[in-house]
Amino acid sequence: MHIVSNGLPAHAAAIVAAAHALADAAAEQTLRHFRQSGLVAQNKAVAAFDPVTEADRAAERAMRDLLGTLRPDDAILGEEYGRTAGTSGLTWVLDPIDGTRGYISGTPTWGTLVAVTDADGPVFGLIDQPWTGERFAGGLGLAEMRRGNTVMPLQSKVNPALDAAILFTTFPEIGTPAEAAAFARVASRCRLVRYGMDCYAYALLAAGQIDLVIEAGLNAYDIAAPIAVIEAAGGIVTDWDGGKVHHGGRAVAAANPALHAATLSALNGA
Repeated sequence: MHIVSNGLPAHAAAIVAAAHALADAAAEQTLRHFRQSGLVAQNKAVAAFDPVTEADRAAERAMRDLLGTLRPDDAILGEEYGRTAGTSGLTWVLDPIDGTRGYISGTPTWGTLVAVTDADGPVFGLIDQPWTGERFAGGLGLAEMRRGNTVMPLQSKVNPALDAAILFTTFPEIGTPAEAAAFARVASRCRLVRYGMDCYAYALLAAGQIDLVIEAGLNAYDIAAPIAVIEAAGGIVTDWDGGKVHHGGRAVAAANPALHAATLSALNGA
């Protein structure tokens, strides 16, 4: 996907172009393995099922190799290969396949997450779903979804009412019993609840299709890119107490500040 970022300052255009190049490189690897009968999933966890495949590893290696050429001074944090130090003050936060459970099940709800962060948090992010051809970008003055030659603006919904909200989550698959109970308090007040959508849920929120995503047990590479995309589209993403969540933990993504406030109140027992 050749990206021309007209009107952006040179440093921002370079970041955007590099992010798209990384997503292209990852897509080549993930699509090569997706829905193939020989794909093997290994378990990274002891007491649960946390799968990883060669597609995860190959996609992250491809992105890291490209960053070594395009952005050698930037740091990297990736799910499969950890941290690489940098000197620029910027860090690329990479999740080669967010939603590996969905990936090995053949569902198109997984994606590749690419984010650029500075000391204050995410400044740009991509949520890429190469099987459907959708790529959601946010930050540095951009809020858009690309599919082939079509470019559409991202804008989150303005609905402020919890009882009219569509809520997505991975619960009850992830989270403690107490977190599940807090989630249930919100879910019982929402119009519709859907499960297991991984990063695609955040993309749909930014695109104005749904209202809320609530999750727990996240790592930085799970949430950095969605934060950038959703905030660029007019939404808000915090932890369950209203603080920053770009380092991971428990996240609430809401389409607008009023809905976010109502959700935090319900999560915390009000």
